[in-house]
Amino acid sequence: MNPVGKEIKVQSDKTIVGQGTSGHIVGGGFFLGSGVHNVIIRNLTIRDAYQGVWNDKDHDFDAIQMDGAHHVWIDHNDLRHMADGLIDVRKDSTNVTVSWNKLSDNNKTFGIGWTENVKTDITIHHNWIRETEQRNPSTDNAAHAHLYNNFLEDAAGTDIKSSYGNYSRGATKMVLENSYFQGVKNPVIKDSGAAIVQRGSVFSGTSGRNESGGTAFDPKTYYPYSLDQAADLPSILRSGVGPRSSLGTTAASTKAAAATTLTVAQDGSGQYRTVQAAVNAVPANNPARVVIAVKPGTYRELVKVPSNKPHVTIQGTGGSRKDTTIVYNNAAGTPKPGGGTYGTGGSATVAVEADDFQARNLTISNDFDEKANQSLSGHQAVALRTAADKVFLDGIIVSGDQDTLLVDTAAKDRLGRVYVSNSYVVGNVDFIFGRATAVVDKSVITLKKRWDGTSAGYVTAPSTAADRKGILIANSTVNGDVSNGSFYLGRPWHAGGDASLDPQTTVRNTSLSAAVKSTPWTDMSGFSWKDDRFAEYKNSGAGSGSANSNRPHLSDAQAAGQEVADWLAGWTPSAS
Repeated sequence: MNPVGKEIKVQSDKTIVGQGTSGHIVGGGFFLGSGVHNVIIRNLTIRDAYQGVWNDKDHDFDAIQMDGAHHVWIDHNDLRHMADGLIDVRKDSTNVTVSWNKLSDNNKTFGIGWTENVKTDITIHHNWIRETEQRNPSTDNAAHAHLYNNFLEDAAGTDIKSSYGNYSRGATKMVLENSYFQGVKNPVIKDSGAAIVQRGSVFSGTSGRNESGGTAFDPKTYYPYSLDQAADLPSILRSGVGPRSSLGTTAASTKAAAATTLTVAQDGSGQYRTVQAAVNAVPANNPARVVIAVKPGTYRELVKVPSNKPHVTIQGTGGSRKDTTIVYNNAAGTPKPGGGTYGTGGSATVAVEADDFQARNLTISNDFDEKANQSLSGHQAVALRTAADKVFLDGIIVSGDQDTLLVDTAAKDRLGRVYVSNSYVVGNVDFIFGRATAVVDKSVITLKKRWDGTSAGYVTAPSTAADRKGILIANSTVNGDVSNGSFYLGRPWHAGGDASLDPQTTVRNTSLSAAVKSTPWTDMSGFSWKDDRFAEYKNSGAGSGSANSNRPHLSDAQAAGQEVADWLAGWTPSAS
């Protein structure tokens, strides 16, 4: 750092991480000002701002200083030999966790507080504090200070002598558990108005004050944690604190993987001739994104992305989503080579069982010919089946007749979120169906005539579990070259006759063509749609209609809880 002591001002929503053990900040540190939040500082060595004066009153050169920051994690760092404190948590900074750091070779180690307000909440665990004189830490007016599994060491025969260890000052409430104090003078002290609840620590070769008293709090009411035995801490922490060679590599790997593309081309100009061959080449349990770039053409093949290959993107490289097509023609009743039939789920042209899958700029189709196969029992023919979480389908066409898009989950009790945007879904019978938590947003749902030229069908067939969200169609268009009043928006699929299911479809802020029936919901297999969750909100177009007993509408208050973000539940899909 130039000049020495310079502080890097950190803004909110930042992770600063050393790649392996090679990241050093020398002669300066970081400053987190008022309101700065959601910051991680990890796997760094911050060192050597020392100016030659041991109790330096003139140079406020800290490794990490917070003045009014909140939600900060300091983890696996090596902080040493600075002109002032190694860590200062000041001016009502709160929600701070300090873990697995080595703090050493300094006068003032770790100060907390310096405020009249009793606001700071802080957790300090698995740190090795070695050869430091004071503030190990000093905790002033902290509302909740939880210190556990720390190792404080004052080595014999050195020039640095500890004046005290853990200090509870002002109105601090401190819980101190299973720590190890080696050779520390005054290992635990408190002011008259402060509280320290101690349990399970080891004191070896210590002297002077070792105090406790007052009432504090139970940390387990705030978060779960497990304690290492205090006697084991010297060996655990000597080998476990500070920067790790294995940390800080994920971001680099992600970037490298995102830049690594597997190419597919039928003419041999790519790395692979089939999409499945490229999927097969993705390493099992790959840690980051792999893009399979598929050149224009029609790929007549079955594609399966197994559950042990997450973070896969299949992307067409043509100028249009129509230029690249993956297509096959299995149906539920199609005989399998080894006997039996494929069944509905097994008929899928593309089957996705891996989390964090993406598809874009292509067409996925099932072109099973119903007219030519009237003797076949089981005409369900899936184009795309998803049985995973965080599936993002962006700018694609999913085309079929019956059961086009199956949005499933890996298991009945597993969450499976699917987000379809800027896409087309084409079909006629139950062609968006399954138990996933699925959103079709800013897309076109195209209604298609049956094999015999008639117009009749159902857009959705949710099989939602009672405690999940089902299918949401939002900000979209429902239309097609079919007769007026011939299509239902949905019906409840109680898969296997399971009465415990609570199927849900909500259609909101969507343009409905005249093809939609005035009574847009209907029963299925003996289950009444009125016993499940079917509703509309602020739809438009010739197929929309006012609320009545056969056409429920959400109230404004209900609609506020059925937004796209409510379905995605903390996941923000983004192209990668």
